[in-house]
Amino acid sequence: MDSQRAAHIPVGIQCAQFAARGIIALAAVGVTAWSAVLVKERTVRTPLVQTESRLVSTQPVVVDPLLIDEQARAASEAREAEEAIERILSEAVPVEDSAVRWFDGRRVVPVRTIWMKVTAYSPDARSCGKWADGQTATLHSVWTNAMRLVAADTRILPYGSIITVPGYADSEIVPVLDCGGAIKGNRLDVLFPTHEIARKWGVRDLPITVWAYEDELED
Repeated sequence: MDSQRAAHIPVGIQCAQFAARGIIALAAVGVTAWSAVLVKERTVRTPLVQTESRLVSTQPVVVDPLLIDEQARAASEAREAEEAIERILSEAVPVEDSAVRWFDGRRVVPVRTIWMKVTAYSPDARSCGKWADGQTATLHSVWTNAMRLVAADTRILPYGSIITVPGYADSEIVPVLDCGGAIKGNRLDVLFPTHEIARKWGVRDLPITVWAYEDELED
């Protein structure tokens, strides 16, 4: 009976019906495939994220005890150095002398006195090693001020400071134009032309007078 009815259905309608059935079948396959993708994402992504989080959270933090000790020692040494500088500066004695001198064409006046341990050096390799290039740390020639200059810890006496050292340079005013690896805190190094003369100076504890330009004090 059905075959008889189908025989009376036009061929165009039969083709349309067949195409519709094909589309429905493809749609069903697509829905099934998409559902499978969603299921896969839900079952795969979550464990990956959780596993990564678990691995990160369980990583041990390794700290080198030697590094900690070194950092602590460096911090302690820095604090001690800072305290030493503050102590030296606090022990400086103001100078009430009204004496006026001239340096580099400008009037200067004494402002304070600091007790320092004074040694001597020469510009040759025996004192300066590989840095014996005829220049100071401030790139001045060692012949500046007729080779009458000193090296100091710039935390105590900044570059350009002017001082007098009893027994050195006829007690005339000399500038701080150099520094040295061993010149720390209340150490001072005075420059001499030769190593032999520098050795004769020895080590002396002396009151160092610090001077200032009068026009800068007025400002």
